[in-house]
Amino acid sequence: MTLPPDPVAAPASRRIPILPTLLVAVAAIVMMALGVWQLQRRTEKAHALELAASNPGKPAVAFPKLPPVAPDLLFRPSSLHCLRVVGWQVEAGRAADGSTGYRHIAQCATGAEGPGALVAIGVTDRPDARPNWTGGQIAGWISEEPDHRALIMRIGGKAPPLRPMLIARSAPAGLKPSAPPSAADVPNNHLAYAVQWFFFAGIAIIIYILALRRRNQPPSP
Repeated sequence: MTLPPDPVAAPASRRIPILPTLLVAVAAIVMMALGVWQLQRRTEKAHALELAASNPGKPAVAFPKLPPVAPDLLFRPSSLHCLRVVGWQVEAGRAADGSTGYRHIAQCATGAEGPGALVAIGVTDRPDARPNWTGGQIAGWISEEPDHRALIMRIGGKAPPLRPMLIARSAPAGLKPSAPPSAADVPNNHLAYAVQWFFFAGIAIIIYILALRRRNQPPSP
């Protein structure tokens, strides 16, 4: 006599695969944990910017040689001696008078060895203009280099720290002084990064559920 099929036991084709499910679950948990971490970083960044907002009026400090720039140093007055300019880079920027243009950043040698220093020497109307500045003692405020790090590295917390950069208080002839640094110019994108991680986790779960449903569909007659 043939026994009827057990209604409780699921067909083999409808079983949930253990290993793929575990892999998706672990990936989703990791992405959600990164989202929570970015929310924590958002709070830390807000506190750091609150501290930096009061730094321009504090006494001058030595220019930091290596990254990262500590919150208690960001926007503090400082100075350095540029032995010679070894290169230039041009970025969009804003002058102290509120106009926009092209900010010229000198790559300075500060000794026989070492990382050197970056100096935002001033702003021009044309990107191809070359400042007539070859180095010397320069005073200004401590800031950070322009952020060109890949988005995926930033949201994953794997991006290298930004190098310190001096924003010169005065500019050589033919250039406008750069706008003084402001906490309002520093974005706090960690909430957006957190949302992206939560979105990635949700998409991974939805795609896997849809894949399971398709896998468990009865074969077409």
